Order: sequence, then C-alpha cells, then structure tokens
Amino acid sequence: MPELTAIALLALLGAYLIGSLSSAVILCKIAGLPDPRTQGSGNPGATNVLRMGSKKLAALVLLIDVLKGVIPVLIGRMLGFDINILTLIAFFAFLGHLYPIFFQFKGGKGVATALGAFLALSPALAGAALLTWIMVFVISRISSLSAITAAALTPVYAIWLIDTAFARWIILVIAILLLWRHRGNIQRLMAGEEKKSG
Repeated sequence: MPELTAIALLALLGAYLIGSLSSAVILCKIAGLPDPRTQGSGNPGATNVLRMGSKKLAALVLLIDVLKGVIPVLIGRMLGFDINILTLIAFFAFLGHLYPIFFQFKGGKGVATALGAFLALSPALAGAALLTWIMVFVISRISSLSAITAAALTPVYAIWLIDTAFARWIILVIAILLLWRHRGNIQRLMAGEEKKSG
C-alpha cells in the first residue's frame, strides 16, 4: 500500500470529481436530447448516445470520457507520483464515471474512461486493450463482447507491462468492475440476444 500524502489524497478526490462529470448526460441536455439514462440501454455512454441517433454527439462523449481518465493521471505525473499512486488516481477517475456524485451515483460502464486512464498510465497497456477490443469487434461486430474481452485480458497484459504488484491489483479491480457493469450484456450474450453494431 503506497503512502498517501495530503496532496495524493487531493489528487484522488480530484480524479473522482472529474470522473463524476457525466458527459453523456450533460451534452444531451445541452443538445436538447433526452437523458440517455432513460433511453435505449439506459447507459450514459457514447454507445447509447449513438443509438439515440447522434453520431457527432456520441463521438464527443467518447472523447470527453477518454479525457476524464487521461487528465487526472497526467496531472498526477506532473506532480511526480509513482506508478502506485497513479494507478489509484486512474481507479478513482474510473470510479467517478461509474458512480458520479453529481448524478445520483448513476453512471456509465467506464470503458472509455478506463481506456483513457490506462493510456496515461501505460500506453502499451492501453494499446494492448484497444487492439483486443478492435480484433474482437471486427470478428463479432458486438461492442459489448469487445469490451468484456478487453477487460478480462487487461489484467493479464498488466502482468508483463506494469511494474508493481499493487498497481496490477488495482487494474484487476478495475477489470472486475468493468465486467460487473457489463453483467446484463453477459447475460444477453449467453442467451444469444445481444445486438450487433454496424
């Protein structure tokens, strides 16, 4: 367990608050669209916004959700934190997206925010996860299956790409939470009812 200084604790809080900014809900409100939590899959994320019929807005949601993971970790790097604290910052940004304090703790599944956090934490880890997502999607055309597979394999990649055991454990927790948030998708996949994209 890394030593948590006052500055580190503030960084964790800041990461959580940044993660709590639900871009899908905010942007849909600005655009005059319904709350994505009440439409389609009910998930406030880019995929559901895309299903609501707005490609440009979905792309913007995706970008902002990725940045919600990138920015806190990059700030942590500028503050000189080690890999353990940086991974905790990544976790808190991800946690904010899942359970946003500003939106009754009803957040998204966290795929884009986790990817952004991993990108700032370890580009190689993010690249491996993204490549996995792309490969599975090209074969299956199922976004959720791609995310589930990437989430399941990311802790395995971390064994080789992340230096400390503590950081690897935090990445495992992130992966478990990603899988938990996709439990409905997993049930539909097992029943052969999950919809394809494109």
